[in-house]
Amino acid sequence: MKGKSPKESYTIMNELVLPNDTNTLNNLMGGRLLHWMDIAAAIAAQKHCNRIVVTASVDNVSFKHSIKLGDVITIEAKVSRAFNTSVEVRLDVWAENIPSGNRYKSNEAFYTFVALDQNNLTIPVPELIPETPEEMVLFEGALRRRQLRLILGGKMKPDDATELKALFFGESNG
Repeated sequence: MKGKSPKESYTIMNELVLPNDTNTLNNLMGGRLLHWMDIAAAIAAQKHCNRIVVTASVDNVSFKHSIKLGDVITIEAKVSRAFNTSVEVRLDVWAENIPSGNRYKSNEAFYTFVALDQNNLTIPVPELIPETPEEMVLFEGALRRRQLRLILGGKMKPDDATELKALFFGESNG
């Protein structure tokens, strides 16, 4: 299976924040943003895998700035690492008030997707070949993020998380 670069999965999605998307303070509801982020991330994952994908996990999503009614949201997503049957997708969320020209970063997150075949069974995905320095940093950190996700999900024992232990305790891998 031929490897792919992150730019092959790059996805941009735009949404206009309408009254039905907001809470009583006229701020975008967090759940609506998470929904849009999931769609953008799934598109990026499908581009990389050329398969249907399902959301496996969503990392911590911090809301740095509120997004207001009438703002335009731009969600940028691309695969940051591929594992055996899953991919990690990095998302950056920008909000823009077009009349004022004010644009700011609101959120960032990592979503993980698993690729499925026609029988809904997991299937191997193409490897990711990072090209830029930023892509390489994201690629390198993905194994630690994956181990943390597995520990928090009860699928890995902390003692088995060699990459995380090395980060915190300076232990060598292996």
